[in-house]
Amino acid sequence: MANGKWALGALFGAAAGFVAGILTAPKAGKETREDLKKTAVQVKKDVSAKADEVKHKATDVAEDVVGKAGKVAGDVADKVSETAQDLKTKAANVAHDTQENIRKVK
Repeated sequence: MANGKWALGALFGAAAGFVAGILTAPKAGKETREDLKKTAVQVKKDVSAKADEVKHKATDVAEDVVGKAGKVAGDVADKVSETAQDLKTKAANVAHDTQENIRKVK
C-alpha cells in the first residue's frame, strides 16, 4: 500500500510541476490553455486508472478477508463442539464415579 501512495503522490507532484511549468512558460494564452486542458485530461485518465486498480485490489483483499473469517469461524465452531463433547463425557464419567462411590459407602 505504501508503494501505491508513493506512486499517487508522485503522479500528483508531476502534474503540479507540469502545470507550474506551463504557467511560467512564455507561451500565448491560447496555447497555455490547450496544454492545461491536455494535461488535465491525461491526469484524469491516470487518476481514474489508479482508482480502478485500487478498487480491484480492495475487492480482492475484502474477499480474502471474508474467506479467512469464514474459515476461522468454522474452526472455532468445531473447537467449541469438541470441547462441549469432552465436557459431556467428563460429566458422565464423574456421575458414574460418584454413583460407584455411593454404592461402596453403603
